[in-house]
Amino acid sequence: MALAWVNQHLDVGERILRTEALHGGITAEMRRLTIGTREAGTRDLVLRTFVDVEHAEDWLHREADALTLLAGTGVPAPGLVAFDPTAAYCEYPSLLMTHLAGRTVLDDEGLETRVPLLARQLVAIHAVRPAERPREYVAWTTADTVVTPEGADAAAWAAAIDVIRRPAPPGEGRFLHRDFHPGNVLFDVPHAQPAGARITGVVDWAAASWGPADLDVAHCSTNLALLHGPAWGPRFAEAYEEAGGVLAAAANERLYWRVRDGLAFSEDLRAAARPWRRAGRTELTTRAVEERLDAYVIALMDELG
Repeated sequence: MALAWVNQHLDVGERILRTEALHGGITAEMRRLTIGTREAGTRDLVLRTFVDVEHAEDWLHREADALTLLAGTGVPAPGLVAFDPTAAYCEYPSLLMTHLAGRTVLDDEGLETRVPLLARQLVAIHAVRPAERPREYVAWTTADTVVTPEGADAAAWAAAIDVIRRPAPPGEGRFLHRDFHPGNVLFDVPHAQPAGARITGVVDWAAASWGPADLDVAHCSTNLALLHGPAWGPRFAEAYEEAGGVLAAAANERLYWRVRDGLAFSEDLRAAARPWRRAGRTELTTRAVEERLDAYVIALMDELG
């Protein structure tokens, strides 16, 4: 059904030559479709399919709106080809988009080069000014749903949980990716020159929304802290400001957003770590990630609390 639907959106004379599963996603199945063109060449599309996922219709609408908005902005996002948010034509809600070159890079090697690139890319995303604002952001945790890891610093976690019991700080709204992290950024990294890395794409716009820049910065900071060590969380926030980004002026407001995002990971660290191990970071067991999250929360409370 999905392939028949895809065929309806190909140019005259084009056909699907082969499909290939792409790995790394948590909520959606991804397939690269190689399309044969009339001139005997090929081009690639990507089919994103939400299988038994709650709110799939809403997420696909958000992604389609975001990809439409980003066309022509300079942000390297996929181009929207078609989407079927209610599974009217496909077996499951689906979205068809252009394929971007590059690959995700989760290794420690070359991180010093990639972090400033990530920061500059996020500043560019936040500079987008949509004519119509997307929906307001949704918080991903509450003080009552946090799961303190076994063996964690109980006092630090209790203090951190108290931080997010407060009302969210007011802040100037920005266009947010809302799930910006290394797993959703594609790089071209020359084999002989890792310092020559460049970003070729930003993917997974299903959570695009409107809110303070601190939300996106906090989310990428947590991911970097868990992937590469707690010190990389604050380093990303510094790199964002060095790139021209503006964060909350008050330390307690910055603390709120970074703690809130860090604590959100506590609810399902197993799901967060699984794609990292599949990508080759086999040392990132659930326990290892728990320990890094604990160290990151302690560091945040020591620095900003």
